[in-house]
Amino acid sequence: MDIQEPEFTSEQVRSVLFTQDAGNQFHILSRTVQSICTTGTIGGSFDYDQTWICALCMLNTVQHRHVAIARLSHPTNLGRTMQDLRFIIIVIAPSRAKGTKTALETTRTFATLFADMDIRQRLVMAQSVDEFRSTLLEAAKELACEQNQWRERKASIHLSQAKEQVFGHGRWFPFRGMIEDFKRRKKHYIADYLDGLRGHRSIQKLISTVIFLYFACLLPAIAFGVLNDDNTMGGINVRKVIFAQAVGGIFFSIFGGQPMIILLTTVPLAIYIKVIYRISEALGYDFFAMYACVGLFCQLFLIIYSASELCNLMKLATRSAEEMFSLFIAIAFIVESIRAVYMSFTHNYQICDKVLYNVTNNSTIKLLLHDPDINKSALNTLLKEMNVDCQRDTSILYAMLMLGTLWLSLFLYNFRKTPYLTRSRRECEIDKDMFKMRPEISLIALPPILSLPWEAYFVCLLLGFFLSFLFYMDQNITSAIVNNSQNKLKKGTAIHLDLFVVAILNSFLSLAGLPWMHGALPHSPLHLRALADVEERVAQGHVHEVIMNVRETRLATLIAHFLILASTFTLLPYPLRHIPTSVLHGLFLYMALTSLTGNEMFERLLLLITEQQAYPPTHYIRRVPQRKVHLFTGCQLVQLILLCAVGFSPYPFVEMVFPIVCFLFLPIRHVLIPRIIDYKYLDALDGRH
Repeated sequence: MDIQEPEFTSEQVRSVLFTQDAGNQFHILSRTVQSICTTGTIGGSFDYDQTWICALCMLNTVQHRHVAIARLSHPTNLGRTMQDLRFIIIVIAPSRAKGTKTALETTRTFATLFADMDIRQRLVMAQSVDEFRSTLLEAAKELACEQNQWRERKASIHLSQAKEQVFGHGRWFPFRGMIEDFKRRKKHYIADYLDGLRGHRSIQKLISTVIFLYFACLLPAIAFGVLNDDNTMGGINVRKVIFAQAVGGIFFSIFGGQPMIILLTTVPLAIYIKVIYRISEALGYDFFAMYACVGLFCQLFLIIYSASELCNLMKLATRSAEEMFSLFIAIAFIVESIRAVYMSFTHNYQICDKVLYNVTNNSTIKLLLHDPDINKSALNTLLKEMNVDCQRDTSILYAMLMLGTLWLSLFLYNFRKTPYLTRSRRECEIDKDMFKMRPEISLIALPPILSLPWEAYFVCLLLGFFLSFLFYMDQNITSAIVNNSQNKLKKGTAIHLDLFVVAILNSFLSLAGLPWMHGALPHSPLHLRALADVEERVAQGHVHEVIMNVRETRLATLIAHFLILASTFTLLPYPLRHIPTSVLHGLFLYMALTSLTGNEMFERLLLLITEQQAYPPTHYIRRVPQRKVHLFTGCQLVQLILLCAVGFSPYPFVEMVFPIVCFLFLPIRHVLIPRIIDYKYLDALDGRH
């Protein structure tokens, strides 16, 4: 059944189009748009263009916009600012319309056309309605072409600015950027330790940050340790990951340039370690030898990047690249957790059912299966003798523990927003309640790298080259977020020095058979925020937090990782043995969900299923047409799908190139997307605000 739009009468239009005087007589247009011409002097006068006028109104009874254009047969005087009127444009629009289709926006579009004297002259000369309409459409196309030319000029300006940012000024020489970083940070090195001890408030912040970092680094290390343990069949186990976390954190807190950055092993690194393991198994190479060789080649490329100032290329990275990579990590967390539950149910349901079906020729099994008073303990005994461990309640408990851990973690995460206790106590209690976990360590000796056949070095070189892009992207994106101007850091950046220190650290980790590390999100921004003084401010009815000052100290990371190192040999070996794997996968889900907070791409994806009237008053909603917002989100979604298709490919030789896909986001953003979305909209959607 078609729903017809309600008819509106001329009286209804007049009631909103004109104002009324005391005698209830219509006498003047209520809302109009007209062009004016001003003089260049201060306090100068302005003149109205009195040949045309746009009148607009809104009605509750209409569902679509209506535009009427009248060309008067001769110039007519209709008032003080309409003494030579030739064109009248009337726009009627619904009261509830999205921002780009309101009566005012539609009126502005037609006003732009009629403000051009040449277009008005051509419309005056039109001999028929069809000619008038075709002239108006042709004029609109001409304006669109002019806008495209302006966009191309704007693109060249943006690219020239980007080139200047990347290559800088002055004479280039090797390690120039790293030397400048070292000089910039050297004068602050002593203050990096003392700034955390200046005053009672700073000491309190330092203690709470140490507690936060201890668990924020320990728990992911345990979770990633389980993931690496599964991917390498125990080659890189949980305790190795924790030990690498402690050693790497201490090393970077002492020698790193930017102390706000936190190093972690991450899901993409775990995926790449799995790729190396699968390739080494397929080609018959020693895993640890190949792992060390790939790591050394990768770190060699990182040193080349830091020496040649290629880190400056990451100045081209925008927030959209960070958002897509963050969502990829969240999806990887969710995929690993769901895969673990699926494998548990597959083992305890499908595999066991197939085994029971295949052994029914055994009379004892037949008797137990058909006996109404079945002896379940006897059946389990027989199944264990056949090396089949069927415990269907285990799968249910696995899922319940994983979801229960997720619920408890989210409750503790949101505890800061509750009114219970004091603010400082809430922050401390959250960190205390997160203590749990387990593993064990056995560092291997120097792997026999020289025993690899010559063709293996080519494979390792290729893998190391691809892997270097992952390190390059992750480390520099983390640096860009930490060094954002909104964070108000005062001691300067050190992107080249940080990448060099990460390369040296991972060279030793490669030789020791320990997992690699690089700057991690969201731990680095959270570390910075934990050491910051924050104020709440209200803008357009919405509360947002503003960072006022940050204590740029190395002590928090240094102390936290010394505690992790001490715990590795004392406290952890005992409780960690009794923590089930399902709890760790619940932690994966928790990290995935909490990483979505503040991700604008995820927020814009939700807009696709949100009523238009409920859109939040964010900066890009106010400044960008809705179709452009969805178009940009669609472009991001296509890139994310491509990244997931490569990153989760069942073929290791395809999976290993996903760092290259991440790097390709940069030319896509700066070359392809500006051809379909104006720079003025991209600045709002993807700018640093």
